[in-house]
Amino acid sequence: MIDAALLTDILGNYLYALKFVAMLTAVLLIVSGVDDLFIDLVYWLRRGWRALTVYRRHERAGFDLLQTSAEKPLAIMVPAWQETGVVGPMAELAASTLDYENYHIFVGTYPNDSDTQAEVEAVCRRFPNVHKVVCARPGPTSKADCLNNILDAILQFERDAKLEFAGFVLHDAEDVISAQELRLFNYLVERKDLIQVPVYPFERRWNHFTSMHYLDEFTELHGKDLVVREALAGQVPSAGVGTCFSRRAMLALLEDGDGIAFDVRSLTEDYDIGFRLKARGMLEIFVRYPVWDGESGRRRFARSRIQASVVCVREYFPDTLGAAVRQKARWIIGIVYQGYRTHRWSTSAIVNYFLWRDRRGGIANFVSFAAVLIFGQMALLWLVQQLWPAAPRFLSIFEQDPWFRAVLAINFVLMCNRIFQRLFFVAGYYGPTQALLAIPRLAWGALINFLANCRAIRQIVQQGDPRRVAWDKTTHDFPSVDGVQRTRRPLGEILVEQGALSRESLDRALAEPVPGLRLGSRLVHDGLVSAAQLAAAVAEQNEVPAEDIEPYAPTQALLSTVPHDLLLRYGVLPLREEGTTLVLASESGIDPVSLAALARRLRRPVRYVIAHRGQVVVNTRHLLAGGADPRSELHEWADSTGAAARTVDSLWRRYVSMQVSLGELLMSLGHVQPTAFRALMLRFGGSVQLGEFLVDNRVISADVLHRALALQEHLQPTLRAVLERAADPAPLIEGGAA
Repeated sequence: MIDAALLTDILGNYLYALKFVAMLTAVLLIVSGVDDLFIDLVYWLRRGWRALTVYRRHERAGFDLLQTSAEKPLAIMVPAWQETGVVGPMAELAASTLDYENYHIFVGTYPNDSDTQAEVEAVCRRFPNVHKVVCARPGPTSKADCLNNILDAILQFERDAKLEFAGFVLHDAEDVISAQELRLFNYLVERKDLIQVPVYPFERRWNHFTSMHYLDEFTELHGKDLVVREALAGQVPSAGVGTCFSRRAMLALLEDGDGIAFDVRSLTEDYDIGFRLKARGMLEIFVRYPVWDGESGRRRFARSRIQASVVCVREYFPDTLGAAVRQKARWIIGIVYQGYRTHRWSTSAIVNYFLWRDRRGGIANFVSFAAVLIFGQMALLWLVQQLWPAAPRFLSIFEQDPWFRAVLAINFVLMCNRIFQRLFFVAGYYGPTQALLAIPRLAWGALINFLANCRAIRQIVQQGDPRRVAWDKTTHDFPSVDGVQRTRRPLGEILVEQGALSRESLDRALAEPVPGLRLGSRLVHDGLVSAAQLAAAVAEQNEVPAEDIEPYAPTQALLSTVPHDLLLRYGVLPLREEGTTLVLASESGIDPVSLAALARRLRRPVRYVIAHRGQVVVNTRHLLAGGADPRSELHEWADSTGAAARTVDSLWRRYVSMQVSLGELLMSLGHVQPTAFRALMLRFGGSVQLGEFLVDNRVISADVLHRALALQEHLQPTLRAVLERAADPAPLIEGGAA
């Protein structure tokens, strides 16, 4: 049995050791606490000053201001390694919620990740503004390497499409993008080179402390700290998501890296870029932009409706201890250890101050965890003394030094301030319940950060250099959209399945294409399928109905409900109104992004049906250009020949079905990519002819336009030509004809 005196000696020595550790920890906590207090004071003084001056003279900018800028093309860059089940819902949600149309999503995949590639391909078939990029090397490489591959593909797309993206946006596959985010970037991108919006994690159940501690940290960091950083230093670190780089910034990064924009040796390439651009004298902004209309939304106690409506990125963060430790260890290595090797102390005292704040985590994480352990032990000793009156006064050892008691008192005040700041910012976005739960999550967060620091140091020691540590990917969750993965079936396969076309005829048509005609048009021109059969197949492909439209069916009153530029841009025709819903006709499928954009522009629900080939083109040409009704010539011919009404109708349908739009012809010939043509049409207002617009914008040359118009005239016969060949059952265009 252990002697009581020995136990007393051991306990005494332990308490003295604890005392000195507590003293050192308390001093370090004061340094950290005063550092944080400075940020708090600057924030609140700045906020008060702006409330008394700026916002008394000017109203807060809101939703309407973002609508004033014409949509510039934006490229969204999404690295994807083993993201099955994530990319599809992201594109689906973006198409249905983003109040923007002129954007393209480029998804970086890997040659050894076939599952993700297959999902991205399915998404690309349904969303023409989503593009698959396959990285040169097998994965997983670093996120920076994947981004470099994506950027190469974007620049190649620009050359092929003859357009330039105004902004390059970073997102992860699991991000839920705010409806107004792209409009905000569009508004700022000509004046700012790095634009960062806040990140607010999604809530989980109250007891998911691991995931929810991210909520606490990001809310305060992106509610206060980065606001002060941008105000004092004019430098903003990218969060890796919700970041937009101007074209000028991206070209500068490519120039600095000798053609490589993102540092492949860095685990936090987003953090690195903020300093690189600042060194180039470029302008960076962290923007908290509320889009609350001032009326909607039920007020919750302690929750700010303005702050809770800021444009931001939402996502789920890791929910297991191991995943959180891996992710944070990567951040610590990249920011603290790699960052020190890459970005030495600068000549700017303000920038150095924020570099210190970035790097202090290498020490502060250990100090915070030590403080939690010491506080726990002291609380336990106090409880023993309360429950056991005869026990030795263990805590008396901490009462012998007045200066230490003063240090503890200061730390207590600083700790109360820290808790208040955390409560205030968490409550402002998430409400009072999450704010109260943030208090116990402080201790859990300290444990995660401590373990992450230990892991980071262990990895660096194993590799011998922080720059050699490999990228450690975090698994992602994504909010459910509807659980259905939709894809587009090939048109030819649908026609064969419906019995409208034989397999042999399909194979022959695919092997012998007609220049200027897509597959469906070729089949109709050759008489292999009827316009009605083609419409039925296109309708099934897009999961919408097909309808046979009467010639010049829309009334002028109905046409006036849709601006003419929208008719030309989307190739649609208004058919009728069903309550508040406007029914449109189109000869091809309308992608979800365009359909949502139409609904926003028209400010009413819309749906569409598939018309027979040529019906929308002929109706639009006549209704917009005016002039004589071409059917009058047909009726004169019928009167002179005594042709039956059925014959007249058949000839009219033949004439209509053989019309070819200039856009289809140019895409079929390869002069314009379909995805690029869609982006170009967003800028086409209809004030000039489409051919002139394409030549003026240097998409095609005047010579190409001349030859395309000549081919269009050859492919689409006049009504007179149709009547002259009325007795000839052979197709007007032979397969393979020029």
